Amino acid sequence: MPKTKTSSAARTVRLCAPVGELVAAGESADADRPPLRRFSMVAYTGGAMRLAGFGDPVVVDLAGLTIPAGSRPILRDHNRSLEVGHTEAIRVEHARLLVDGVISGVGPIAERIVAESVNGFPWKASIGAAVEEIERVPKGRQTQANGRNFEGPAQIVRRSTLGEVSFVTMAADDETSAQVAAKDHRTHTPTREKNTMDFEAWLNDKGFDDAEALSDAQRTSLKAMFDAEQKQASASATATASDNDDVSDDDEAPTIAGRINANGVVSDMRAEAAAEAQRLADVRRLCANRRDDMEAKAIAEGWDAQRTELEILRADRPTVAGAPAIHAPDNTVTGHVLEAACMMTAGLSGLDDRYEERALDVAATRFRGGIGLQELLLEAAWANGYTGRSFRDSRSVLRFAFKPDLAAAAGVSTINIGGILSNVANKFLLEGFFSVERTWRNITAVRNVSDFKTVTSYRLVGKDQYEIVAPGGELKHGTLGEEQYTNKADTYGLLLSVDRRDIINDDLGAITTVPRKLGRGSGLKINDVFWSVFLNNAAFFSAGNNNFLAGAQTALSIDGLTTAETAFMDQVDSDGKPIGIMPAILLAPTALSAIGTQLFKSLELRDTTASTKFPVANPHQGKFRVEVSRYLGNAQFAGSSTKAWYLLAEPADLPVIETAFLNGQESPTIETAEADFNVLGVQMRGYHDFGVNLQDARGGVKSKGEA
Repeated sequence: MPKTKTSSAARTVRLCAPVGELVAAGESADADRPPLRRFSMVAYTGGAMRLAGFGDPVVVDLAGLTIPAGSRPILRDHNRSLEVGHTEAIRVEHARLLVDGVISGVGPIAERIVAESVNGFPWKASIGAAVEEIERVPKGRQTQANGRNFEGPAQIVRRSTLGEVSFVTMAADDETSAQVAAKDHRTHTPTREKNTMDFEAWLNDKGFDDAEALSDAQRTSLKAMFDAEQKQASASATATASDNDDVSDDDEAPTIAGRINANGVVSDMRAEAAAEAQRLADVRRLCANRRDDMEAKAIAEGWDAQRTELEILRADRPTVAGAPAIHAPDNTVTGHVLEAACMMTAGLSGLDDRYEERALDVAATRFRGGIGLQELLLEAAWANGYTGRSFRDSRSVLRFAFKPDLAAAAGVSTINIGGILSNVANKFLLEGFFSVERTWRNITAVRNVSDFKTVTSYRLVGKDQYEIVAPGGELKHGTLGEEQYTNKADTYGLLLSVDRRDIINDDLGAITTVPRKLGRGSGLKINDVFWSVFLNNAAFFSAGNNNFLAGAQTALSIDGLTTAETAFMDQVDSDGKPIGIMPAILLAPTALSAIGTQLFKSLELRDTTASTKFPVANPHQGKFRVEVSRYLGNAQFAGSSTKAWYLLAEPADLPVIETAFLNGQESPTIETAEADFNVLGVQMRGYHDFGVNLQDARGGVKSKGEA
């Protein structure tokens, strides 16, 4: 079964991969703040993981991991409300994701991590990433990522974006460890002075300076809070004084880590989890789903029930005595709102992980019946300073929608409609790209190139055997050999337009149809280029290279496959010694698909000729996976044949053909802009940078299948 890829248009998930380790910590300080603990993480080691929600082991391909600019948050257990710190540097070295940063959090979570690290607690690391493209590798297949070979079944995350990194207690990789070397800071808590603040001063301190405007019910509620706070402060002062009396003048006060150990780490963790659950329940009860913005802020900033109730009372009090409080929802249209509305109108799923809750809520409320193309362009134009109220002057609407600099110069907030359309279009571009045949991807080696220059590589077979080490331990110098192969990338692209008729018809479907066409066009082009190069192989597969077989006995059958296997395994290097590579792939045209599948799956093949003795066991069952391409037998391609078939090595072992991608970008890119002056509409261009070339002739055998 060929491996498949899933684009983000089909599936977007949240990836939390606990596979790292923490090492070394120190301190960072400046003149204006207390010293901050520093940390370093091996956030991901490049291996396979067992993750919830994935049936197969998961590997994050670091070559396809996007690391956004700026700092990333450091959390505890991927909980957005449990901030620990932030990153200062993120890099990939030796197929590992390394993170440096500071513990800038000020809450009990950050204190606990520092304290337990001092005690030697083995913290692990975990990355949170949005998955954009997944490659599924079936059982019996292999693929490469992070410089390693991975055996199927597995899922390779080929494209993802790093969101955050977390401290975690348990990791999927038992071999990892975590250490934080932290200096032991001992502190002494002074005894608190008795709080003598009266109720009126307390009200002023809490921001209720206009206390006369409070109702009797509000004043009663606030007085209960004041009494509870005073009682708690008094009890805390008494307990602190008692603790201080237990410490002699000659002894230092216990450290934070010591107090945690004294009470028990496990008990504290359970108590903290219970307290946090209770806090969340209190906040949601008080907000009662009427104050989504305040509820989110209260949860994120760690408000307790008293703080939440105070803020609700403060927000509810009238600015003018006797005037009713007015609460209007925030329905501001932003770029994220418009983009979310387009995705919802197109019927895409998995939007919760891509957009904020507010953006989805506003999009669903503001554009209940879905957003049209005219409405999308008008919203962007209005945000960029357009004053018209209709689409009648369509050229002006387009000019403002695609020229946010006009609004920026006037100090008006802007929306980049080009970026919105490009983001929406890319989802459908990938759908079109992956909708065409992709057999080429299963038989080719992949190279990452950084420019369009010709690149040269040395062949994988040759004079590279080890030599015996002479007494004294001196190793002999080897050579890379003279056998080389080359490749280079070129740019392929196409420009399509959403014209005035689509805009007048208010057809948002045009924004999804055109990208699908561009994506499909890219998929068809890479097939054309690939198979044109592959089938132009008369000099590559030849008798002189000992990898071409002809004659009636080369038809695809048990005997024909045996002959091809023997020819492949008899291949030798430049010294005349076996290359040591095994065949793995049977590549056939559609006309030979059935017999190829039989040879791979069937335990026996019977000859029904009467009165004939024959063996029925299939010696090739399960040996060579079958790859079928319709291009092999298509008469439009020079060198095509409905009878010829190929026996190939795994491309990772000895590639017959190689595909080079600029900067490792295996899928095309789409960009959107206002059309030229002579065309009223929106233009989209898709482009793809790749190159294909034949490589090592010893990596395969071609059987003509006929005389």
